[in-house]
Amino acid sequence: MTIMEIRPDLEIFARIATAFLLGALIGWERERHGISAGIRTYGAISLGACVFGVLSISMVGADPSRIAAQIVTGIGFLGGGVIFRQGDYVSGLTTAATLWATAAVGLAVSFGLYLISFLTAILLYLLLYLPRLPWWKRFTGK
Repeated sequence: MTIMEIRPDLEIFARIATAFLLGALIGWERERHGISAGIRTYGAISLGACVFGVLSISMVGADPSRIAAQIVTGIGFLGGGVIFRQGDYVSGLTTAATLWATAAVGLAVSFGLYLISFLTAILLYLLLYLPRLPWWKRFTGK
């Protein structure tokens, strides 16, 4: 194999690694605060969405939007499994929503939308971190 033959694979792997790192960053924030779905879960979701996206792009004659649509519904189904209700109390909604959004980060990386994926990952991280800030607690009265 020549370097010219390996180059496209290395670019694809760089996309997958980027998606994993962004997903792991979001999962790290969750894990730091004792949430069971952490680095491994979020990293795997983002990585998997990226690989499926890359595969959908590389399939000749295939419509990439079909696989992307299946990622959205599949992760939605997975997220539905982490939502629990006991009486009036519902838990797991944030985990489900952020898993779903993390899949979007991975999919954005697979399509080469790096700025969108980085900014979305940062927004997700800030969204998860915001309730832990003292000024936010005073602002919301919690």
